[in-house]
Amino acid sequence: MFPIIPAILIAQARTSTLTGTVKEVPKFESKLLGTSRRVLVWLPPGYEKSNASYPALILLDGQNVFDGARSYIPGEEWRCDETAAGLINAKLIAPLIMIAVDNTGAGRMDEYTTVKTAQGAGKGDVFGRFLIEELMPVMRKQFRLKTGASNLGIAGASLGGLISIHFGLTKPTIFGKIGGMSPSVWWGDRHLLTTAKAFSGSRPRIWLDIGSSESKSAMPDAQALRDILVGKGWVLGKDLAYVEDLGGEHNERAWARRFGEMLMFLYR
Repeated sequence: MFPIIPAILIAQARTSTLTGTVKEVPKFESKLLGTSRRVLVWLPPGYEKSNASYPALILLDGQNVFDGARSYIPGEEWRCDETAAGLINAKLIAPLIMIAVDNTGAGRMDEYTTVKTAQGAGKGDVFGRFLIEELMPVMRKQFRLKTGASNLGIAGASLGGLISIHFGLTKPTIFGKIGGMSPSVWWGDRHLLTTAKAFSGSRPRIWLDIGSSESKSAMPDAQALRDILVGKGWVLGKDLAYVEDLGGEHNERAWARRFGEMLMFLYR
């Protein structure tokens, strides 16, 4: 069993902004990828006093989602822990477990893309196997997680949003809730649009957003993806949310601002 580390003790040791009850796996080993990384598991209020099982949300770029002391830009984080706790306590979303998976720095582009380019090797599908075959069996053993695709989500931003949507389109029987924030649709000559056009099967619930102050192609790319999804049967406001954030930039501040809305759409 992994030790429960009260967030207040981590904060005192690292000047961290972690909130709530957290379990830490300092070096989760992957044989498939030949890497190790930190995984933080955030437990919802009341978890330790209950025997209930909970849905889960995997969060990519885990350094940036909980702790401003560890984020890529110091102090810039998504505030996922504070936001989720507030929404759960207000009964605006169902309690959930959040699993923050660190990226490996130099290997991030490889793991978050599926098409090989000069910028990255496109190992995203192997990364997906890591999540499904190596990470989640351990998580299910150690935590009370509900089973079924409707109870497992994955979310990320930028390349993390790209690979999250890719998994929703290629593994919908595993990931039933998808959070794609400012996805890098441009990668690999917009290959994600080709994947969306080829989609068939049960539709996962998808959150898709973009900021108006991102790159010139970001919003047209997101709109193109939205339109393909609608053509494949997704219904806006029902199983697809599409949000254009006026003035939103491509950074943690923007994603933190939209994270609560995403949670309410996926876990209401």
